[in-house]
Amino acid sequence: MTQTVSGDDPTGLSASELADRLQAGELTSVEVTRAHLDRIDAVDTAVNAFLHVDVEGALEAARRADADRAAGTPASPLAGVPVAVKDVLTTSDMPTTCGSKMLEGWVPPYDATVTRRLREAGMVLLGKTNMDEFAMGSSTENSAYGPTRNPWDLDRIPGGSGGGSAAALAAFEAPLSIGTDTGGSIRQPGAVTGTVGVKPTYGGVSRYGLVAFSSSLDQAGPCARTVLDAALLHEVMAGSDPMDSTSIDAPVPPVVAAARDGAAGDLAGVRVGVVREFSGEGYQPGVQRAFDAAVQQLTALGAEVVEVSCPHFDYALGAYYLIAPSECSSNLARFDAMRYGLRIGDDGSRSAEEVMSLTRESGFGPEVKRRIMLGTYALSSGYYDAYYGQAQKVRTLITRDFGAAFEQVDVLVSPTTPTTAFPIGDRVDDPLAMYRADLCTIPSNLAGNAAMSLPCGLSDEDGLPVGLQIMAPPMADDRLYRVGAAYEAARDAALGGALINSVPQLEVA
Repeated sequence: MTQTVSGDDPTGLSASELADRLQAGELTSVEVTRAHLDRIDAVDTAVNAFLHVDVEGALEAARRADADRAAGTPASPLAGVPVAVKDVLTTSDMPTTCGSKMLEGWVPPYDATVTRRLREAGMVLLGKTNMDEFAMGSSTENSAYGPTRNPWDLDRIPGGSGGGSAAALAAFEAPLSIGTDTGGSIRQPGAVTGTVGVKPTYGGVSRYGLVAFSSSLDQAGPCARTVLDAALLHEVMAGSDPMDSTSIDAPVPPVVAAARDGAAGDLAGVRVGVVREFSGEGYQPGVQRAFDAAVQQLTALGAEVVEVSCPHFDYALGAYYLIAPSECSSNLARFDAMRYGLRIGDDGSRSAEEVMSLTRESGFGPEVKRRIMLGTYALSSGYYDAYYGQAQKVRTLITRDFGAAFEQVDVLVSPTTPTTAFPIGDRVDDPLAMYRADLCTIPSNLAGNAAMSLPCGLSDEDGLPVGLQIMAPPMADDRLYRVGAAYEAARDAALGGALINSVPQLEVA
């Protein structure tokens, strides 16, 4: 039979609609949570979005949220709304594996700041979502626990590294999820699954308890099915944190107000820059056509659209794949079989060095090993200045390109990714082709500015979702939400309904 989702089923509602119905007493959090747990049970065998589902913990959190609401003291507007968490953020009551055998079964002794803020907001944590091992990948095929599949086509990838968080949304297993974005790992999965993903300004959301891949690039952010839902989650998780020295000590931009204003208005007075370097050869024609139609819609909404050149963006991919592996080489040195996690060969006959070597050989997958070796080489004596040092200079030039562009326009736009979702296994043996999936997203990580992906229709070639990327200056995250919400409202009006509702439903027993 075909599993369908309708407005009468809590799993078919947006997070904001769920919040409204909870507030009105039309639903309880227990009912909403049970519906999502049932949905996970029905379809996740096919999707593999979750690595761990906390049934009892979720229902207990739902009961507390209902009791608080009955007492007139809901913790936040999203109290009682379920959320899924990428398995790279620590949770004191659930395993945190980072998609790796290295941490299989490890339950951290503390919550990440993001996790803590979700709990304090009264939200219901459904479980932990699948990901490329240690967030290294663009397809969620590098997970030690099997690939996640795209609900639009189960033979295709859901993006990476946060494919589980995006697929859970597209499969209606969760109304909200948390992702992390180091080179596009929130936005690229959002694009290929027809969902919304936001990389906040670097430092806008605490990294405390986020297992580090590349410390100068990693950023947690909200994933949702609508722009408003993403804004509501952004407001819960963002803000200064004394536990993170890179956290920005400034008010959270007014993202929820911007989303509501955008959906209700037009874009008169907004200047939008189309990035010249993100088009042409290498871009799937159906993606380019969907993006061009989105730009026309922005113009129809009253925005002034101009072309902007960011010449050093062409070098972003190469710079990223020196900087990120270098930082991962350093960060992953902590997984040494001595303190926690996997330990292989510790039978008393081997030295600590031998145990460490055997453990890292067994515990890390091929992509993690590849990046550790790349980074170690780039940082080695005699090569540091030629590789890592030069990449950091390119990073400075890219940041200057953004600065010059934002002197001319309020936001920049581009396709989120050059193609729609590719078949599982299609790029496993071609790392460079895999890396090019993040071609458009990487510059915002290198510069630290804010960026969003939201659906801009389906490719006329394969009927799969295409993502529109919006980029804004640091700490101007609210611009993403104003422009994104205005475009989303116009798109849905033209379609006669939300794009996500056209996802092919999963066949379940």
